[in-house]
This record gives sequence, C-alpha cells and structure tokens, in this order.
Amino acid sequence: MPEAPSSRDLVGSLEKGLGVIEILAAHPAGLTLTETAERAGLTRAGARRLLLTLVAAGYATQNGRVFALSPKLLSLSRAWLEGASLWSFAEPFMREVAAEMNESCSAAVLSDHDVVYVARIPGARIMRVALQVGTRLPAYCTSMGRVLMSGMTQEQLADFLGGMTIEPNTPKTVTDRREIAQKVRQAAEQGFALVDEELELGLRSIAVPVRDRQGAIVAAINVSTQSARFSVAEMERTILPPLKHAAEKIEDFFAVQ
Repeated sequence: MPEAPSSRDLVGSLEKGLGVIEILAAHPAGLTLTETAERAGLTRAGARRLLLTLVAAGYATQNGRVFALSPKLLSLSRAWLEGASLWSFAEPFMREVAAEMNESCSAAVLSDHDVVYVARIPGARIMRVALQVGTRLPAYCTSMGRVLMSGMTQEQLADFLGGMTIEPNTPKTVTDRREIAQKVRQAAEQGFALVDEELELGLRSIAVPVRDRQGAIVAAINVSTQSARFSVAEMERTILPPLKHAAEKIEDFFAVQ
C-alpha cells in the first residue's frame, strides 16, 4: 500500500481550489463570492483569489456577482473519458481484489457462445488453462458466462443454449440445457454465479455482473481460485463482497459517460 503523503508534500491552495470547483459543480446556476466563501470555509479575499484564478484559466465564468463553472471543465472530463477505456479504468479495482484475495481477477464480455477476456489480473497460482486478454471460453460452464447469460429473457436464453455445442470438460460439467438454464436463472436471482470444477478440476470461480446506467449487463468480473484454497461457502463469504464492491466502482464509469 502506498505511503500517505505528509502535509508538507501537499499544495494547500490547489486543494482549496479543487474544493471551490466541487462547490460550484453542485450549484450549476452559480454562486456569489460571499456564498462560495461561506460554503468553502474561506475568507472572502481567499475565495476571491481562487474564483478569479478559475475565471482567468477559463474553468469558471463571472456574470456580475455570480460565478459558475464553464464548459471547459466538461471538455476536460470528456477528453479523459474518450482516452480511457472501461478496462483501463477498471483494472485498479480488479487489482485490489486480486491483491486482497491473492487470486486472479478477470473481466469478460459475451461473444457468440463464448466469453472473451477483456482484462485480467493474474494470481500467483498457475492453472492448467492459460488465460489472458482475448482468451475465449465456453459460456455455459464458466461463472462469467452464466452471469452474462442471466441478463437474457427466458426465450433468448433458450435460443442461446439451443444453438451451442455443449460438451463435458470435467466429470462435474453440467451439460443438460435445462439444468444450465436453471443455474443461469439462479445467478439472475442472487446476483452472482459460482462454478465448481466444471471448467477444470480443482478450479472454482465466482462472478458478478457489471451493468451500464440503464441496468443492462454488459460485462462480468470474477475471481478464480483452487478448490483447496476456498470452499464454496468461503468464496461466497470472503470473495463475493469485495468482488461486488469492485463491480460497483466499475459501474461508476458508465454513470459519467
């Protein structure tokens, strides 16, 4: 964990200026100098210098006694959003989960009848299946696949399962389409899917959905672990909460697009 900076490493005036920006952002119609100073806990002279600096830099406008943010700040935010993909934004949160659990954390989207890995933070333990960005795995026997399918209607799911080839990867792989559909519906109801040694013996994984701002499932993230490391109950108790928290953080990206 990075060491917290000392107070002498921080620029106080910049911190106050960012605070003023946040205050103006919460009041789109603008505020007077006195109102800004009161909300920021600044003197009128201090608030005035910060506001005039923002106006001079083009990040705020002044109309008589009222100060408001300018569109330049929106342009700055848009430039950042356009330059940052979802998964470059998501990886720090996935990395936190991987570090906390000492296991791999991955993200995938649905493509045809497979899940395609779009981001992956590898764990310390090696699996027989080599996974990396771009890897495709069958959706029916993976936790992320079942989460991604859980956003389908009953008719869509029936068509989806009917069009795929289903083969056992291990003796524990569920191959009956009705049973797979039942597990997908269970994932929809409980908000996660857990697959126990269906892709590879000794491998368990748990996944949660990532939704856009309309609530549609657009991706999934999971944690994979060896069955000797975590029981099914331990995965739900220990891994699921930080995994859900990471998904919520990733979903924040959609809220500002």
